[in-house]
Formats: sequence, C-alpha cells, structure tokens
Amino acid sequence: MNQSPLFANKNVLITGGTGSFGRAFAKNLLQEDVCNKVIIFSRDEWKQWEMRESEPIYSHPKIRFFLGDVRDKPRLERAFNEVHYVVHAAALKQVPAAEYNPSEFVKTNVIGGMNVIDAAIECGVERVIALSTDKAVNPINLYGATKLCSDKLFVAGNSYVGARGFPMFSVVRYGNVLGSRGSLIPFWRKLLNENAAFLPVTDSRMTRFWINLDEAINFVKLCFSVMQGGEIFVPKIPSMKITDLAEAMAPNFPLKTTGIREGEKLHELMIGTEDSRHTLEFKDYYTIIPEMYWKHQELMMKYKKNCITEKLAENFCYASNTNSQWLSTEELRKILLSI
Repeated sequence: MNQSPLFANKNVLITGGTGSFGRAFAKNLLQEDVCNKVIIFSRDEWKQWEMRESEPIYSHPKIRFFLGDVRDKPRLERAFNEVHYVVHAAALKQVPAAEYNPSEFVKTNVIGGMNVIDAAIECGVERVIALSTDKAVNPINLYGATKLCSDKLFVAGNSYVGARGFPMFSVVRYGNVLGSRGSLIPFWRKLLNENAAFLPVTDSRMTRFWINLDEAINFVKLCFSVMQGGEIFVPKIPSMKITDLAEAMAPNFPLKTTGIREGEKLHELMIGTEDSRHTLEFKDYYTIIPEMYWKHQELMMKYKKNCITEKLAENFCYASNTNSQWLSTEELRKILLSI
C-alpha cells in the first residue's frame, strides 16, 4: 500500500464515520498506519459497536470512537480538539425521505455543515474536506438542495479563517458508490436471493456515474494533498446504463419499469454549463473554482498548477448521459465480482 506522508502523525476525524465511506476510509488509514489517531464521529452507538466488532482492524490502538451529532456544535468542538484533518461525511441522504422530512435534512446537512465549519475554525483544524454528491448540481430534490447549500457554505468558510490561513475548506463531489449501503446493487442482490420474479427499474433510459470505494478513498486523499481551499473537486469517472447493470447482475432476467421516484433524475450532472466557465481540467479530475477566487492571481496560480485545460469548451457539462467513459456489461460483471 502506498503510504501518504501528508497523514503522518496527524489526527484525522471522520464525521459519519460508521457509514460506507467512513468505515472504508478509516480502514485505509489504519492499515497504512502512519497517522496518530483515527477518530470515528457518529451519533449511533450501535453502529459504532457493530463497526468495532466487524473486523479486527477496527480495534486498532489508534482508533477512537466518539459519540456525537453534527447538529450539536459544542460536541463537535470537543471532538475537534487537537484534530488536524476532518473528512465531513455525515449526512442524511435518502431522496424520498428528504421530500417528506425536509426540516430534518436541513438540520443535519445544512446546519450540521455550518457547525462543522465553525468548530473547525474555533479548534484550529488544518484541513477539512466535505463530501458532496452529483445531486447537488441543478438540484430537483430537497436532498440535493441541502447538499448544494452545504457546498456553498464550505467554499465560503475559507473567507472566515483570518490571517492564519487555516482551516482550508474544500469539497469533493462524486457519483454513486458501487455497493455502498442503501445503493441499488445490495437491493437487487437481496431480491435475487429471495427468488424475485423481476428486477424493478425506474426507467430503462436512466444513466448514473459510478465510482468504487477504493477510488473514492484515493481521490479524497489526493484532494487533501493538492487543496488550496475553496475548490470543488470532481473526479473523471465512468457512467453506466441501469439496464446494463441489470444484465450484468442477472443476464436475461425480467425487468419491470416502476417509474422515476419523487425527486429523482433521469441522468446525473456533476458540472453544469454555468460552473464550467470557471472549471479547470486536470488529468484525472476537474476543479471548480468559485468566481470570487478568480480575481486572486497568486491563488489562481496555485489552483492552476499542473492543469491541462484552463478553459473548457463553451456549453461544456459533465453529465452521466453524455460522458465519454462508459462501463460495458462485461466490465460491470467483473466489478460486481469484487464487491
């Protein structure tokens, strides 16, 4: 495993640390074994116990389990004491639930994000990366709207750090994570194991961006190493057709169209045409630099280091249906064997 000198002797805290990404990121850091502490911050004591019992690595002497809720700013300030890096992965994410419980999503995803920013500034955290979603781009559902608001808050957080220049706040935005909790693959596998007569498909035209957990972890670690504060990082990842995924999982199995759910999109978008005007392209990712930073030439020189394109094509957008990278049925089948 390639070690990350950036994390050497650092205390790293993960909000929402018992989720799919948090568990995998913590495991990666513990296996690497160069950081000083890995702190799991989450609100469910059962999930923390379950995580600790699931694999020996989660009983590593460097791991700490800290109960708390991002809605509780004083508790965050206690947790952030002597923490160097924060990965903010805590969020309410279920799209239909957001439509019926909007205030709860605002409290966690928006106010919780504000609390993370304030606590990081108060405690002198060095770097914070907040995880976002493709649903934050031109959102049509409440969940996406709260994540767009969160993204804006974390970008703006850099304006409040003062002369000391830290914390640096940046955002990582990516698509669906293959095999993560609550995603389509575990759901379909459950149906197949229960001898279902068909697989439900909301719309046969639907496309999605896909990234696996290892790729997401490596991308977040890369962003920690190159961040200057204020960026929204977007990885270059492949798209897939929902029908190809079904064919990869269960060849020639019957499908039943159920209709797009409330708040769901036919295709996902990670960079809209308006954002593309101030987006830089790198070999493996894009970086959206908010317009307010383009006037700072010295900072822009740091942002542009190693970029391959400073001006994208007019009306460029990064969408799952117009993506240049696609996963074939055969490629999906190989991926499914690994998760």
